[in-house]
Amino acid sequence: MFTKILIANRGEIACRVAATARRMGIKTVAVYSEADASAKHVAVCDEAVLIGPAAAKESYLRGEKIIAVALATGAQAIHPGYGFLSENADFADACAAAGLVFIGPLASAMRAMGSKSAAKSLMEKADVPLVPGYHGERQDADFLHAQADKIGYPVLLKASAGGGGKGMRVIENSGEFKAALASCKREAISSFGDDKVLAEKYLQRPRHIEIQVFADTLGNCIYLFERDCSVQRRHQKVLEEAPAPNMPAERRAAMGEAAVAAARAVGYVGAGTVEFIANQDGSFYFMEMNTRLQVEHPVTEMITGTDLVEWQLRVAAGQRLPKLQHELAIHGHSIEARIYAENPEKGFLPSIGTLRHLDTPAAVAFELGGTTAVGITSPANVRIDSGVRAGDAISPFYDPMIAKLIVWGADRAQALARMSLALSEYRIVGLATNIAFLKRLVEGAAFSGADLDTGLIERNHDTLFPPARAASDAALALAAVALIASEKNGSAARSGAQAGFNLADPWGQAAGWRMNQPYARLLSFGDEYAAALPAKAYGVGITYRASEWLYTQAGQPSRVLSLMSRHGDDFSIKLGEQAAHGTVRRDGDVFHVFTGGQHYALTFNDPMAHAGETETEGGRLTAPMPGKVVAVLAAKGQQVKKGDALVIMEAMKMEHTIAAPHDGLVEEILYGVGDQVADGAPLLAFKAAA
Repeated sequence: MFTKILIANRGEIACRVAATARRMGIKTVAVYSEADASAKHVAVCDEAVLIGPAAAKESYLRGEKIIAVALATGAQAIHPGYGFLSENADFADACAAAGLVFIGPLASAMRAMGSKSAAKSLMEKADVPLVPGYHGERQDADFLHAQADKIGYPVLLKASAGGGGKGMRVIENSGEFKAALASCKREAISSFGDDKVLAEKYLQRPRHIEIQVFADTLGNCIYLFERDCSVQRRHQKVLEEAPAPNMPAERRAAMGEAAVAAARAVGYVGAGTVEFIANQDGSFYFMEMNTRLQVEHPVTEMITGTDLVEWQLRVAAGQRLPKLQHELAIHGHSIEARIYAENPEKGFLPSIGTLRHLDTPAAVAFELGGTTAVGITSPANVRIDSGVRAGDAISPFYDPMIAKLIVWGADRAQALARMSLALSEYRIVGLATNIAFLKRLVEGAAFSGADLDTGLIERNHDTLFPPARAASDAALALAAVALIASEKNGSAARSGAQAGFNLADPWGQAAGWRMNQPYARLLSFGDEYAAALPAKAYGVGITYRASEWLYTQAGQPSRVLSLMSRHGDDFSIKLGEQAAHGTVRRDGDVFHVFTGGQHYALTFNDPMAHAGETETEGGRLTAPMPGKVVAVLAAKGQQVKKGDALVIMEAMKMEHTIAAPHDGLVEEILYGVGDQVADGAPLLAFKAAA
């Protein structure tokens, strides 16, 4: 067995591999970019070496640098994780040439499965079922058009070298074919440097089911059952579960045996995933093979009681598979939700920022310090695989995944209930997340009822993206109580710092004392959370009493509001006859209220804090998030109109246009094309017209 390995990745998979290696007594070396100098994966490994700037192409994709670090630190093997170099056959060859073990399949297997067309030809020879279609080399438009007509519409065009939904088009009729083909080829050449496409019958309401396979160097090859990954948006997985709902034992065996046949056809070694597209009638067809560990592998581990990373290390060291087919069985049900820094209500736009508050459900995490990975050796209720901590930043340079939340239940119903509860207890402040969307998805009739297909999200759009709801009285009351408590705490801290201050003096306290009549105030909150559009304002009337308050809102009758108990940021209150409990995290002027399984972000409009402020009529326009300037559309001294585009930035592979807020004059350009800018950095000086 190895004594030291290098992990050529970052984030949760690097932390995951490090935890398993530590449990096995193997030392680990991390590599990191300048953006990841203080990242979690750097902290949990035994050694860490800087390999380049933030951009992946200058750091995590520099195979020669990674190999040099492995040799310099005495590592015997390299674990590529997933993404980056994990399916790069040239990198696997370079590792072997340097005398290092690549913890993954042979380069020949990666090359065989790297082309969708070539892979399907191999699968056809191995008698693996294929979707009716054309997978050959001939690419002239008229020929492909004739093949599509022969297959019958709708037809799916896919880039042969593609992935992630790029270079993919659904064509409904023959008249659409040529325009769709041209578009597909343009995207394919741009994304993959190869414009070859294949054409297949587009299946109606298909399910995406994948089989986990594993092979060793001694000729053993097995399958560890299936995962249903049907819930997707733009061909990217959102929820995964194992085993697949409504899967008969005979079909499970047939799909497993087909997956093993696919792996054997290319002489596969290590962990791999054979992906199938399945009809509602149970028929299934080979789609592709991912020659690496998958993001969703934890659900397989949870139902089989295995640690697939440990298996990878053992197989790479030449050992036999820890279990053979007859020794494997399914125990219970597992579901995984991918928690991302993104805004589902804005087209899943990535969100950049700092995790200023991070509360997670009680769970078994792959952390250093434990003697065993409990979520693997005995199924735990909840498991979290994450590469970030509170205080860490989600940068524009990499995938915005925060964590994988995995639950296990004795059956699917119990797993669903545990996932819903765990999502309610997952609380993040500092950036937008998809947690509320995931909760609606898990609790929705389609997913909970196992009415699954790859179009589930689109079919249930209105349910999954409901109109913004008004903040509840409970949420507003909790925010008000938290605000009053923070004012009292601030007053006590200030008075305690002043020598000779009379603590009994009511004029120096923020307790709402008045001489002749109760103190009544109006608190103004704005519901400006990204998921609540358009923004809504609330006026909350608070009248102070000796040990409680009177609460009024939107013309409702007054109700008594009292604080029952408080533990840190957790409050229990009573509003009239209603009891409410919640957590309130304050972030500047924003009170993040978590109550009743909902998250409300309420901005307190403090008239004292903003007294004297007027609307800015000029100044320095700033970057909305960290990124790179890709175009400067104005010049120093140029007169512009309101709404004119001035600067275009690129962040998270998306473009953001900075426009003139008013008619005015561009006084100075502060950055040029290609410059990296920080969040909030002034991009240009601007003077509004008189």
